[in-house]
Amino acid sequence: MGKPRILICDDEEKVVELIRAYLHREGYETEAAYTGKQCLELFRKFQPSLLILDIMIPEGDGFFVCREIRKESNIPIIMLTARGEESDRVLGLEIGADDYVIKPFSPRELTARVKATLRRREWDASVNTERLIYADLMIDPAARRVFVAGKEIPLTPKEFDLLVLMAKSPSRVFNRDLLYEIVWGNEALGDVRTVDVHMTRLRSKIEARSKYRYLHTVWGIGYRFEEKPR
Repeated sequence: MGKPRILICDDEEKVVELIRAYLHREGYETEAAYTGKQCLELFRKFQPSLLILDIMIPEGDGFFVCREIRKESNIPIIMLTARGEESDRVLGLEIGADDYVIKPFSPRELTARVKATLRRREWDASVNTERLIYADLMIDPAARRVFVAGKEIPLTPKEFDLLVLMAKSPSRVFNRDLLYEIVWGNEALGDVRTVDVHMTRLRSKIEARSKYRYLHTVWGIGYRFEEKPR
């Protein structure tokens, strides 16, 4: 079985070639796009396993591209941005990105995040196949699908991983550091506030269509999964 395919979208050719060089050393197959329009076209043709996406690109910025891809796919998306403002990072996560890297970045760190994300996906595909059912919530780990009251709810890879992890241990309190370490991987260095952003988005998707509350905040610590009627 060949290595996964990585699609890189950035309008700076030197940045693209640097990333490709590091990924090629790991044996990954890559393709490059330099505009939002080109990225969407290559996404459908190349069928990548993961997308590295810059925010500041012409013909549809990274936020637009991320939204469009999330309408049809849950592939992992790592966003690149020269913007350091927290609001931009949070927006990227809220619309479906799984992680972000701020420019200037270390190509080695980016490669490590790619490897950790794909390793997590492989692990999920080989274990945890038993369906989890709570009231009107059904989780199918093998198919990576979630249903609430019979309707499928599209989740990003990280949202799905968080939900499965917590649903397998109902009533257990998970602190933010542990959730980040397990779901993002030891090599994916970043801000544990990423967990809060993903949990907020996950809760809104699941509970907006349910008569139950499943994801509960444990103030000052983290989160707990527990089935409770509204």
